[in-house]
Amino acid sequence: MMNFNWQGVMPALTTQFDAQEQLNLEAFELNLVAQIEAGVHGIVLGGTLGEASTLTASEKVLLLKKAQDVISGRIPVIINIAEQSTGDAIAAAQAAEANGADGLMLLPPMRYKATDEETVQYFAAIAKSTKLPIMIYNNPVDYKIEVTLDMFDELQQYKNIQAVKESTRDISNVTRMINRFGSRYQILCGVDTLAMESLVMGADGWVAGLVDAFPRETVAIFAYTKAGKIDEALIIYRWFLPLLELDISPQLVQNIKQCEIATGIGTGHVRKPRLILKGAERIRVQKIIDDSLATRPDLGNYKTYL
Repeated sequence: MMNFNWQGVMPALTTQFDAQEQLNLEAFELNLVAQIEAGVHGIVLGGTLGEASTLTASEKVLLLKKAQDVISGRIPVIINIAEQSTGDAIAAAQAAEANGADGLMLLPPMRYKATDEETVQYFAAIAKSTKLPIMIYNNPVDYKIEVTLDMFDELQQYKNIQAVKESTRDISNVTRMINRFGSRYQILCGVDTLAMESLVMGADGWVAGLVDAFPRETVAIFAYTKAGKIDEALIIYRWFLPLLELDISPQLVQNIKQCEIATGIGTGHVRKPRLILKGAERIRVQKIIDDSLATRPDLGNYKTYL
């Protein structure tokens, strides 16, 4: 079992489809290679951006095996767990472990607004069922359940619960977690538009979205910020913000896949019920992309700081 740090840039990878909505493993590999070459520190498969709710269990295994073939152990592969019952979540976690995943990202129960006690017991049951390291996804804005500091206090006893994907939209929560728990939990920002701010406040990493289309720019911001080269990071981050705002939308998948077409590392196809953007909205998003590509910043030698 890989022992790894929850740190750095970890793309929430998109799943590449063809025009018939079937997996396009060649395009998936093309994007993954671009991520690795840019210097990402791990990948997350089967999240919202991966359109996991439309994937079959066998497709998820196929994507995991393909990722492992391409990565060859260089960086960890984290599998997202987003199930409706504790039993299904345990089964998914054990399947991920059996198929060689390196870690899990764990959402609270889907489709049911669990109480604090129910949520803690849900996380605890999964943690006890696997040896894999776990990152809790704390996103009350989208999933209506907040994992509070008191809940994280209860979860401390489970040593494989090691990190949090911090998506409360409250920058101060990074400091609250550090003040309360020190280095017990590693913190990764899960909101693209708050990433640099979170890193400055002490977050360890960034589970990123626009990285799928702009891997080098994303890793450069992380590298410069963590090296204390704030001015260098800010130039890139300010340029990036109009694109990063495409991540905080119900159509984030379509937005980011449209960006992937522009940067040559994605097919643009989505799986129904999602539909590709069209009309005025497609034009609006494309203008943001075109304007950004016309002013793409020099990234310097960011890799020297990784």
